[in-house]
Amino acid sequence: MNHSPFTRIAPTMSALPSAGRHRLLCADRLVRLRRLLSAVFAVLITTLLILSTQTSLAATGDFQETPSLQEAVSKGELPPVAQRLPDQPLVVATEGTPGGRLTTLMAKAKDTRIMTVFGYARLVGYNKDLELVPDILQKVDVEEGRIFTLHLRPGMRWSDGEPFTTEDFRFWWEDVANNQELSPFGLPSVLLVNGKGPQFEVLDQYTVRYSWDEPNPDFLPALAAPSPTYIYLPFHYLKKFHPRYLSAEKMEALIKKKKKRNWMGVFLKYGHPYKQDNPDLPSLQPWVLRTEAPAERFLFVRNPYYHRVDSQGHQLPYIDEVMLDLASSSLIPAKTGAGESDLQARYLQMDNYTFLKEAEHRNNNRVLLWHSGTGSQVTLYPNMNCQDEEWRKLLQNRDFRRALSLGVNRHEINQAIYFGLGIEGGDSLLPDSPLYRARYRNAWAEYDPAQANRLLDGLGLTHRDSRNLRLLPDGRPMELIVHTTGEFTEETDVLALIKDTWQQLGILIHARPSEREVFRNRVFSGEACMSVFTGLPNALAHADMSPAQFAPTAQDQLQWPNWGKYYETSGGGEPPRLTSAQQLLDLFRQWRHTDDASEQMQIWQEMQQIYSNEVFSIGTVAGILQPVVVNRHLHNVPEHGYFNWDPQAFFGVYRMDQFWLDPDTPAVVPASTDQNSSADNSDSKAGKPTSSEGEP
Repeated sequence: MNHSPFTRIAPTMSALPSAGRHRLLCADRLVRLRRLLSAVFAVLITTLLILSTQTSLAATGDFQETPSLQEAVSKGELPPVAQRLPDQPLVVATEGTPGGRLTTLMAKAKDTRIMTVFGYARLVGYNKDLELVPDILQKVDVEEGRIFTLHLRPGMRWSDGEPFTTEDFRFWWEDVANNQELSPFGLPSVLLVNGKGPQFEVLDQYTVRYSWDEPNPDFLPALAAPSPTYIYLPFHYLKKFHPRYLSAEKMEALIKKKKKRNWMGVFLKYGHPYKQDNPDLPSLQPWVLRTEAPAERFLFVRNPYYHRVDSQGHQLPYIDEVMLDLASSSLIPAKTGAGESDLQARYLQMDNYTFLKEAEHRNNNRVLLWHSGTGSQVTLYPNMNCQDEEWRKLLQNRDFRRALSLGVNRHEINQAIYFGLGIEGGDSLLPDSPLYRARYRNAWAEYDPAQANRLLDGLGLTHRDSRNLRLLPDGRPMELIVHTTGEFTEETDVLALIKDTWQQLGILIHARPSEREVFRNRVFSGEACMSVFTGLPNALAHADMSPAQFAPTAQDQLQWPNWGKYYETSGGGEPPRLTSAQQLLDLFRQWRHTDDASEQMQIWQEMQQIYSNEVFSIGTVAGILQPVVVNRHLHNVPEHGYFNWDPQAFFGVYRMDQFWLDPDTPAVVPASTDQNSSADNSDSKAGKPTSSEGEP
């Protein structure tokens, strides 16, 4: 087997004489330099080819008008395509045919926000190789890891045809981010370094600059996130809802008309681009909403001013319309198998695979198997901020968390539920990540009830009741409610197996399902002492990606919501009470203050070691396959991929705007068009959105 020089020398480096270490390090650096130069050369060639195509298209104006827009152009309702595009559109090396409608199934009206994720138009975004590249921006200049100069595409427009300029960035900075009424907690945490925000400058109509005193490696990844940090908003539209640009009399009348308590309620109702709940809000996404809620079907139509084109001069997206049909999550697998969805992965799981595969020939679908990129398919989260004092003390004790982890029979779970196909272990990175180390996944993850019992006895939990349940220090039996979203059967099945093995330790658990918003609120308030959800959102990380998932940095982290809120809001919630949690937060801050690759790598490893050793979340099995059902007339959908929230944005990094339908063979028509039959919006356990807490 061949090994890279780095892999070969890393385990024995400290044992070598200094001269030997120097020679091997030099050799390693030479190899890496050659690889870097080769990669840079390849990127340069690709860039030159793209620039050549861009220059040619821009010079000749040889763009192809979209057939569905031709009539509007002929009537003068839309300008020709060459006038709708930026001066230098983003040219992508792909081919397809414009037209058609794609239908997909969702479970609730709030799922309209998924189109921001699927569409994945970002200032900068990840490609399928998880490299950050300019998208809406023409380019980004980065100096010392702390000065970011963003260059917009001259001539680019919002979906309503109004110019997209630095005025939209100024508006967000001055009138939203730094408005105490709209942003009472101040700037987003990713824009703070050592508690200080950036210096913001408008250099010209198409150039803005953000400068920090120290490096901010979080900045660009935050702009590329599935739920991105928005640093711009459509000024020309939203100024109608802001008191700086509206008289007091008109604002008061608007508040009364919209039935809101104050102007902030009006502004936030109409000005949230991620939610996709306002058809009038101008957008930069490939498809824009055309249906007002409440509804049972939501129509998204192509953005005629979208900034991407293919190498033949066709404006993207290829697909004219995307229809989101609502159905109960329990019915989505059956409806997908009946051919009522052209592209479906959400609310499907591995135990639907056999049924979906058997239905392929009946409705002209293909069933692909992608991978999940989460740290664990089903993960238990001890809430160290729960209200119950006795449970809180135990859950904050690492020996108790270790005992719980040692009491999980992951091999049984893997064999019984995942056909032995999963990766057993704790909630950690996956082998495909360059940061993966087996010891982190294996830490405290072997089924060892004897050691678990010793740890529990060592905590003084030796008294038991007539049912053989251990007693808490206050005399109550150790019965623990595990809160779930109740959205899929996997959680129930895994918890049933864990219930058996934990009961042998003297701990009895009961599952309590609730609607997702209720579930989150119970965790945030501390009512829930333990919850279950998917594991680490990004288990495929690189060292230049944020390790925030390992530290208390956000309220939606289920193991420490109040500690995360403290960081996220710069003072809300409460600071971490555990030394190990504070160490993780300190390491995360160190990562944010450096742009040195080797230092970032070292910080990642230290954080993984602490996190796995402390067992802040209890993973089970990872690497589970995800069914992706694709209509056979839908092209450019990759055969293999990761259906994952962060950073893939589900279909986002695979560029859904490049998917296209064969115009000669229309998509399968659903067997039933009764909208009421798909309107059941109740919770269900049959389908599961593969996601993290940040997901819609």
